[in-house]
Amino acid sequence: MPSITSPAVLPILLLIASNVFMTVAWYGHLKFTDRALPVVVMASWGIAFFEYWLAVPANRIGHAVYSAAQLKTIQEVVTLVVFASFSVLVLKEPLGWNHAIGFSLIAAGAFFIFRP
Repeated sequence: MPSITSPAVLPILLLIASNVFMTVAWYGHLKFTDRALPVVVMASWGIAFFEYWLAVPANRIGHAVYSAAQLKTIQEVVTLVVFASFSVLVLKEPLGWNHAIGFSLIAAGAFFIFRP
């Protein structure tokens, strides 16, 4: 069983963490519509700074095991899972059958990226 620090696992964990930061940066301000746009842009930029500190090492470490296309695919799938969770739990926006179908089609595409 690979350890958390293995080049196959660590990039995925880093991408999950980076996507949490990025989702908060991109969509967290929607809970604060009373704040001035320049304020939320600067706050989002500050949060995104930490996302880069996780995403860049994730891709550097992961490239030892995964191709660039596979890393991007992992990142997109992680983004969908993090975003869907954030949308439901934080923004209180329900996901419907159309979202499930769209996400399933993206998952099917990811399956083919990892085929030899």
